[in-house]
Amino acid sequence: MGGTGTGFNGTMAYVYERPRAHIDPFPELRGHGLLLRPWDPASAADAEVWLRGSADAEFRRWNTPLRPIRSLPEAQESLINRMRSAHDGTGASFCVTDEESGTTLGHIGINEIARVTRVARVGYWVLPEARGRHVATRALALAAHWALTELALHRLELGHALGHGASCRIAERCGFAYEGTLRGAMFDAGRFDAFRDMHLHGRIATDPEPQIP
Repeated sequence: MGGTGTGFNGTMAYVYERPRAHIDPFPELRGHGLLLRPWDPASAADAEVWLRGSADAEFRRWNTPLRPIRSLPEAQESLINRMRSAHDGTGASFCVTDEESGTTLGHIGINEIARVTRVARVGYWVLPEARGRHVATRALALAAHWALTELALHRLELGHALGHGASCRIAERCGFAYEGTLRGAMFDAGRFDAFRDMHLHGRIATDPEPQIP
């Protein structure tokens, strides 16, 4: 059975469309002009976007995936693994789309969900043609609000490579306070034999709700 729930941030109303079946364990989220929906591993269009986003040069500049995605079959396999994480409650991956047009803009995930400690990590990317429109800020605000309220998590962490100023600004706009620099905490770009420092940002459920323009 379907249903809806609502949350409020000042004058901004969030609408949560609750899951209709076991295959869709997480809701669709609407707010800030966006619709966040689960990725569909059976969709060729979703697999193509996932491949393009994962292979983007700017994404690879700041991230070094343990399993690089170089083909559509690999993209579909990756999306299937994301769906499995949703089923077992350890992750929620959303395709970020424009609420009005339905155009796909990027990805945001609530990852590595630890149910006992109620902590998770946030990750996202935006397609090249969608950059410069505050997509990541709007998507992070929406997903974080849901995770800290409806999903009842206590803490969200956001880590990014040292020097990635855009991610620092996005984190701070969305209420993720800078908590320190972790030395050698992530792989260097495109390498598994070298490391770089990482900024850690955090937000907890009792922090004030940020005001997103």
